[in-house]
Amino acid sequence: MQPNARWAFARYCAIAHHYPQPGRIFPPFSARIDDLRGVIERYDGFILDAFGVLNVGEGVLPQAVARIAQMRAAGKRVVVLTNGASATRDEALAKYHKWGFDFTADEVIASRDLAGEALKGRGGVWAAIAPEGAAFDDLPGDLRALDAGLLDSADGFLFLGSQGWDDAKQAALVAALKARPRPVICANPDVVAPREGGFTWEPGHYAVDLPVPVEFYGKPFGGAFEAALRALDLPAKRVAMVGDSLHTDILGGRAAGCFTVLIQSHGFFKGVDPKAFIAASGLVPDFIAMET
Repeated sequence: MQPNARWAFARYCAIAHHYPQPGRIFPPFSARIDDLRGVIERYDGFILDAFGVLNVGEGVLPQAVARIAQMRAAGKRVVVLTNGASATRDEALAKYHKWGFDFTADEVIASRDLAGEALKGRGGVWAAIAPEGAAFDDLPGDLRALDAGLLDSADGFLFLGSQGWDDAKQAALVAALKARPRPVICANPDVVAPREGGFTWEPGHYAVDLPVPVEFYGKPFGGAFEAALRALDLPAKRVAMVGDSLHTDILGGRAAGCFTVLIQSHGFFKGVDPKAFIAASGLVPDFIAMET
């Protein structure tokens, strides 16, 4: 079943107990703005989600390229904080450059990188759940693409991407972990990702149902925002987190002490008014922008 916004939101709510608590009280309401030009002068730095803010699936949002240029012209600092963990840093950076963004390597922080740091020194053979043909040269240790043999023999599992993952493969992994518990690292806590044709289920949807404790790296967890704030070299109170998801971007940004901006028209809430979802979750962004 392909999820829609309501299915995805219900799933996020069901697993919200896994997420951090906000560091600041949410505002009583969200101010509405047309696009990010309405907040550029308010903050010194911006943490930008990728999917739903800079791109949708494999398609760039042209206005996002212009908006980053306007931020730079205003002297603002920017960093991309993405839960996309399937691509290497070099591959991700090359894609952004092809789309017209001028991000440097230090301005792109992927949950893949954070999970890679967590892998250092672990030892043993780790099985990677990732798209077919994915490369792992940028990650430490003995990491191999998951196959049937590794279900039983791997010393740990790294969940990078869910392309090609299905209920049968999930059931096989659950059975293997019940028979022999081993550590699992999830490098993408997202439940869904917005793409051109709708939503896809992402690693976070599957990882929370595994029968062992799972280590999560990426939004909304604190380590991701700590890395972004270090890259910006700014205090959280001078930074806005811009994203399209309440439970990863808005919750995570608020828990880190940042202000938050929800993008409505492309991404999680495309074609859906977020008002009811905000009321139901209590996750209130400081601003709702129609467009990036």
